[in-house]
Amino acid sequence: MRETPSILPLGLEGIGFEAGGRRLLDGVHLAVPRGARIAIVGPNGAGKSLTLRIAHGLLAPTSGRVAWSGPAAGAARAGRGHAMVFQRPVLLRRSARGNLTHALALHGVARGERRRRADDALARFGLAPLADAPARVLSGGEQQRLAMARAWALGPELIFLDEPTAALDPAATRGVEDVIRAFQAEGVAIVMTTHDLAQAKRLMDEVVLMHRGRIVEHAPADGFYTRPQTPEGRAFVAGELLW
Repeated sequence: MRETPSILPLGLEGIGFEAGGRRLLDGVHLAVPRGARIAIVGPNGAGKSLTLRIAHGLLAPTSGRVAWSGPAAGAARAGRGHAMVFQRPVLLRRSARGNLTHALALHGVARGERRRRADDALARFGLAPLADAPARVLSGGEQQRLAMARAWALGPELIFLDEPTAALDPAATRGVEDVIRAFQAEGVAIVMTTHDLAQAKRLMDEVVLMHRGRIVEHAPADGFYTRPQTPEGRAFVAGELLW
């Protein structure tokens, strides 16, 4: 089978963002190759979620550029081939299945194919018994898994996850982490923000530390936690880095 043209690597090149007279991002550089597993960590207000939104195309940077450079770069610029899941899932007033088929329709999937792909995704992440349930009455963990199943149904090469387990209990967190591992097993690149340092170490290969709108350290996950190279990194690992 012919391999689908890649949208990667992605490069964030000198990204800056200003709002309300404040510079919220300042010279952010980050490369995301195929199969990357990158955790973005840092204190509240460091610019983590803002970086994801700009990379995904929800906001335009005020300086620098988002550079998709793979064979399918044009598709990526049009919002194809990458997906984003938020800390609080954005779900429609439809059934669980309806949320998936609606997303598939927006991405141009043929009507006859939508239900099959939706049901495959629901089954893949243990949600098949809830296919006809209203999405907004599901538990928090089920809603997050539904949002990730919706992303998976679109066949992304890269997924951005913004604090995907921040509001979940331990059991629901384990369920979402299993979904993340399923993405990884299929070679999907992941860029994830998290406040859970143990989670970043469990799931990701690289850690990017942001502070005051800048990337101040970028290192392999194991090395970051045992041998941070910057004063900010050492303070963060020690629980002392504040805005």
